Amino acid sequence: MALDKPYLDIPGTIIFDAEQSRKGYWLNQFCMSLMKAENRTRFKADERAYLDEWPMTEEQKQAVLARDLNWCMATGGNIYFLAKIGATDGKSFQQMAGSMTGMSEEAYRNMMINGGRSVEGNRRIGENGDAQRPIAPKHQTS
Repeated sequence: MALDKPYLDIPGTIIFDAEQSRKGYWLNQFCMSLMKAENRTRFKADERAYLDEWPMTEEQKQAVLARDLNWCMATGGNIYFLAKIGATDGKSFQQMAGSMTGMSEEAYRNMMINGGRSVEGNRRIGENGDAQRPIAPKHQTS
């Protein structure tokens, strides 16, 4: 029996719950492997070959290769594990977060310095009739 998940209607948000954790287990394990320098070197030398060593779904592998962090999260990735991919690529967390919002690093930084996004229209889908739909990954998930 599926659990009631009232949080599924929060715009632009993927909640990392037990279901997401199970779905993304191997994706997140791959990310953790990047904590070792020798694994980062192997990954950067032949990304596809390294990914094929992990029992991830093809969709997860494609999301990593595309460096589409929203897609990675939709397939079970946890942002704290996914940060290892960004670090491997020499990206800061701020650069990664900006890419996930469709903003430049500077625009993202300025938004956060100025207090973040407005909550108006961002609390629940359908709230006051003006809430936005969640930001869909660039690619469909299975």
